[in-house]
Amino acid sequence: MEDSIDILLLYKRNVFLNKENQISHLDWIVSGAVASAYGLWAMFVLPGFRKVPFKLKVPFLPSSQTQCENVTKLLKGRRGRLVDLGSGDGRLVIAAASMGFHCTGYELNPILLSYAKTQARWRGFACGQATFLKQNFWTMEALEHKLSAELPENARVISCRFPFPHWTPTCSEGSGLDQVWAYDMQTLKQTSLDRQTCPGFSLSHESNY
Repeated sequence: MEDSIDILLLYKRNVFLNKENQISHLDWIVSGAVASAYGLWAMFVLPGFRKVPFKLKVPFLPSSQTQCENVTKLLKGRRGRLVDLGSGDGRLVIAAASMGFHCTGYELNPILLSYAKTQARWRGFACGQATFLKQNFWTMEALEHKLSAELPENARVISCRFPFPHWTPTCSEGSGLDQVWAYDMQTLKQTSLDRQTCPGFSLSHESNY
């Protein structure tokens, strides 16, 4: 009987030690994952954040394949110049350049900027077809005022993941994180003119954007 109790206690001790080892291994895995995530963040995101005021910081969210396809759908039938504000790793600029646009990507993060330039050179784009510049951009609301004042009427603005707060989109593609919105300056300026001439004019669904 005593032998049986000893064997039982020994079994329970071994089970307890195995569980401790499993927990220890899990801790190492979780710690390694956190360290890797921090390393990637420090390498790709942090360099672009240092010179930006805290309230204006926007995280680097790489465009998915679906989102790139949604953007190209909204660009079909158009040509000319394209500017990507916050171009990240350059995938949208490269996709648009492949369609014949002359593209410029603006990105503050030097590591992402170097990667995008390398991709453009590797794909053999001509000078001026896919250009990347290290410059900053501000909030969506500030961009609304700047773009409204400076863009010609035939310009189209496409926004990924972050819709403009006061503009009403002409059309959109996709849903969720892959949704993109298109804004035609001619329509926006006409809407603004209508509001000025008709003070009571409003759009009931504007608050959704």
